[in-house]
Amino acid sequence: MEKYIYDQSNGLWYELQGDYYIPCLMLNEPDIAPIGMWGRKHQQYLKEYRPMLYSDLVLSGGLHSYLADIDTQARNKLHLLVTQLAEKEGINE
Repeated sequence: MEKYIYDQSNGLWYELQGDYYIPCLMLNEPDIAPIGMWGRKHQQYLKEYRPMLYSDLVLSGGLHSYLADIDTQARNKLHLLVTQLAEKEGINE
């Protein structure tokens, strides 16, 4: 039996594992963008309170980019708030 076969009907490659052919499935490579503290906190929130959305993001392969975007937005908002508070209080350092 061949080690790898290609199925024309669905466009997938299969690998022989023992007596069975298993589909060769790979997730898209995640982006290099780091997931910081806010991204991890949001991930925990999704797992606990929005499990269907979390599962959908994991299965579609978009979880990493979604969390990296959330982390970037949160860091930008924090920077804006700190800057505004410093201006309000007259801090120039």
